[in-house]
Amino acid sequence: MEKQNGQMRAPYPGTNLPPGHPPEYPSAAFQGPPGYPGPKAGYPGPQAGYSIPPAGYSGAGQVGFPVQHQPVYSQPGGPAGVPWMPAPPPPIDCPPGLEYLSQIDQILIHQQVELLEVLTGFETNNKYEIKNSFGQRIYFAAEDTDFCTRNCCGASRPFTMRILDNMGQEVITLERPLKCDSCCFPCCLQEIAIHAPPGVPIGYVIQNWHLCLPRFTIQNERREDVLKITGPCVLCSCCADVDFEIKSLDEENVVGKISKQWTGLVREAFTDADNFGIQFPLDLDVKMKAVMLGACFLIDFMFFERNGNNE
Repeated sequence: MEKQNGQMRAPYPGTNLPPGHPPEYPSAAFQGPPGYPGPKAGYPGPQAGYSIPPAGYSGAGQVGFPVQHQPVYSQPGGPAGVPWMPAPPPPIDCPPGLEYLSQIDQILIHQQVELLEVLTGFETNNKYEIKNSFGQRIYFAAEDTDFCTRNCCGASRPFTMRILDNMGQEVITLERPLKCDSCCFPCCLQEIAIHAPPGVPIGYVIQNWHLCLPRFTIQNERREDVLKITGPCVLCSCCADVDFEIKSLDEENVVGKISKQWTGLVREAFTDADNFGIQFPLDLDVKMKAVMLGACFLIDFMFFERNGNNE
């Protein structure tokens, strides 16, 4: 799912710097609101203890900026010529594989166009490249569902999404159960569970019933509410990005966003291959960053997976 018109840029200086260069971190003015899940002990960056963002704070930056050129890293498990992000030192208590998320405040998600799906109309397993703001690949995500489930249930299908690191190891697993996808059934709302490593839950994203707005709650591994997600009333992506704001529990402060990016008329009309960007505070707990990644995939399937072939 390669973005045609540009990428997000890192709004904070010092993010994704070359190895050996000490990163510069944003000031305390850019930290999350009270009750926000802060970094674990030993994380590189600001320590726990958050102040309310200033008025007008809109998260981690803007969408639509060109990727800076980085050297190509040849690492085991990665395709030749594909730039992978060098693995940073793992923070204390960080699930294995999530250390890549400890030094970034933006994620780019590009869904690959499946030629078989375009030509035949049969739904295939979705595949995604997950990159940082410099265009370096962090993970590769692949859906794991059977043919009948994909083509009978369409975008409402249950799925398992396996997210692999540059060594080909599965570091994150997303599980979406089968539930009725209709606003007329508020007792049967969508959800997704995030595991890291596989089999160890680190958080959940739960849909909240609302008459007009897409609304979700982000929960930690103990099923405690942590953040809210609110989308626009009209989910039209025609010639513009669609932003889902990530807010504090009281919905007074915007701390990030998930953006479905416009990929061009031809691609939007004939495929369901989408581009997304996620922005969050640099010093957010890596587990919550991984949960936001799960929220992005749930939003994609719920609102943007349908096209002319499967509507």
